[in-house]
Amino acid sequence: MTKALSLLISATTILLAGCEPGTEEVTPLSEGIIYCSEGNPDTFNPQLITSGTTVDATAAQLYDRLIDYDAEKQTFVPALAKRWEPLDNGTRYRFYLREDVKFHSTDYFSPTRDFNAEDVRFSFNRWLDETSLYHNVGGGSYPFFSATGLDKLIQKVIKVDKMTVDIVLNNADSSFLANLATDFAIILSAEYAQQLSVKDVPYLIDLKPIGTGPYRFESFRKDVLIRYTKHPEYWREGPGIEQLVYSITPNANKRMLKLVTGECDVIPYPLISELQALNRDDIVVTNEVSPNVSFWAFNTKKPPFDDPLVRQALSHAINRQAIIDTIYYGNAELARSILPPTSWAYDNQGIQYGYDPEKARKLLEEAGYEQLTINIWAMPVQRVYNPNARRMAELMQSDLAQIGVNARIVSYEWNTFRRRLSRGEHDTVLIGWYADNADPDNFFRPLLSCAAVATGGNRANWCHPGFDELLYEAISTTDAAERKALYQSAQHILNQQLPLLPIAHSRRYQAQKKTVRGVQLPPYGGINFRLATKVTPAEESAQ
Repeated sequence: MTKALSLLISATTILLAGCEPGTEEVTPLSEGIIYCSEGNPDTFNPQLITSGTTVDATAAQLYDRLIDYDAEKQTFVPALAKRWEPLDNGTRYRFYLREDVKFHSTDYFSPTRDFNAEDVRFSFNRWLDETSLYHNVGGGSYPFFSATGLDKLIQKVIKVDKMTVDIVLNNADSSFLANLATDFAIILSAEYAQQLSVKDVPYLIDLKPIGTGPYRFESFRKDVLIRYTKHPEYWREGPGIEQLVYSITPNANKRMLKLVTGECDVIPYPLISELQALNRDDIVVTNEVSPNVSFWAFNTKKPPFDDPLVRQALSHAINRQAIIDTIYYGNAELARSILPPTSWAYDNQGIQYGYDPEKARKLLEEAGYEQLTINIWAMPVQRVYNPNARRMAELMQSDLAQIGVNARIVSYEWNTFRRRLSRGEHDTVLIGWYADNADPDNFFRPLLSCAAVATGGNRANWCHPGFDELLYEAISTTDAAERKALYQSAQHILNQQLPLLPIAHSRRYQAQKKTVRGVQLPPYGGINFRLATKVTPAEESAQ
């Protein structure tokens, strides 16, 4: 253990001893798991957001989808739909639903029936149909579905019978099933929605959630905790614990401390610089290659970032390799494309904007600027793709000063940051993306399509009709070679226009007590506690 972490443990022990009576604490659970999360969820309905913090807290814990994706087998597998078939040349999909699936019973809702086709139709129509009673509840914005064009692709959802649903498409789309297998395509309870509507409190559907997932909602205290309990009638294997608690701990040092002292069982994003401190007999640190990218996005709706020459100049000023070495400690790969190298559509020609301050100065002068003042918005939380956005911004600030650019660093509380970012208040922003599925389209339309500008998901506010046309051509064919060529052409446009500068593809880290088993980190999507179990220290030692 490092000296710094040891001193922090001692100080925190004294602080905890002096806590005022009545303060709610997250105490260790013998029959459950405590996960120290990095922030509060925006909502308890992942249909409404693209925030990884919210997805981690809700999607796989509270809900199920029609289909899942098995990354190991690289295929789609049944979930709430036990099977499906394409019809009418891929413009209609028929889903045969699973029987005997129970919704959560809580102190605020008691279901009178099992899951059926009405729930699928309601869940899809909420974001699909602007005339739906629930469409505008929660703001009426469904960024993932709008950015991927799923809301325009689906013509209608038809209830064939109680346990069969047809989804009719306006045209064939090779990314359709992949988008259905994401954490956003969750199924809600139509019966619960009806009850809330009668009581004139429809907004509670996103605050007091009901799903069919392995855990059911108990309580939430902002900045303190989320408490879930086991869904006793869950339809498939799991969960193996009675309680799941999210202890909201934005500070990475505190998360590591809580793991060491036993206040947490699992933590995300341990500080790479402090991994040695977790080299203990009772802790396991895991890491894996993950499909993600961190990037610096320029708000192209604001001068001077509407000028490609300025964007190119600023990009040449950044020493990205120094960022890899300093921020990621070498545990990331320099990004040459928005797509990670693991994608089958990856273009190995990549971004050609190497570190070249002299060229950056010349381009800036050519654009008419000898000096410039800009803002860099830096995320206040850790993400898989960026372990320390503030420190990264400081390195970039120093690089930019060398070419006469004064960069000011801006940050806010995470939910405020995201709201203001969606409104386009930023000059530039350090942010990123973690893939929801294996289709390369997932790195393009949610981040850079014209549709994503309207939803706030396109942080560059960049709309290029030619780029969009290539993306829609790519999803209209199932020919892999043709799709790859189209995506590579799209990447060439990005290289020329540079609405954002890809920085790194990072490895994903997690640390947990050895007594914890079965916590899944899917390559696509958020954390999953469905198969989580916990053994006693004695049982762990005996194994």
